[in-house]
Amino acid sequence: MLEVITGVVLAASAGLNAYIPMLGLGLLSRFTDLVELPGGWAWLENGWCMGILGVLLLVEVLVDKFPALDSVNDILQTVVRPASGGMVFAAGAASDTVAVSDPAAFVQSGQVWPIVVGVVVALIPHALKSFARPVLNVLTGGAAAPVTSAAEDAGSVALVILAVVVPVVALLLLIGIIIFLIVRLRRALAARRARRGEQAAANVTPAAS
Repeated sequence: MLEVITGVVLAASAGLNAYIPMLGLGLLSRFTDLVELPGGWAWLENGWCMGILGVLLLVEVLVDKFPALDSVNDILQTVVRPASGGMVFAAGAASDTVAVSDPAAFVQSGQVWPIVVGVVVALIPHALKSFARPVLNVLTGGAAAPVTSAAEDAGSVALVILAVVVPVVALLLLIGIIIFLIVRLRRALAARRARRGEQAAANVTPAAS
């Protein structure tokens, strides 16, 4: 059960930032005793691979802080984030971590399904993020972009670490983040409707007089 929670949390983290969980697993496996990746995913701790992921992460972090560019980035990441979610779900759930010491039964249950589940899980926070960001940018004149992006990056890092060490706590944090994203999206949509209503009323008033 813990291996499934670890995989789910890692996949959700990828929905916020595609590269943080992949790089995080590689770093934790190579430089700590917290993660031991299975043979099929050992490439994540390769130096060249981590270097490339680090560069991609830097680009993602910078681009995601600018309004308009962040929305374009979200469109491009519609493929990357779910793909990353599928990979980290499979890799994380099959890893030997401090919380999961016998993932063999999970791995033997099928090699494709963990990836499919990870893709679906990653799509949820990605979709919430992609829908909410443009609305927030319009309502705040772009001021929300860097703050929101930084919070999402911090949440992704926290999810990766907790997923490896204390998966149940990570799951609770994930639930909190999903609720926060949903509430933020609903408030942003309500504010946009209110603004449109005010603009419509302002346009009608002069014509009536």
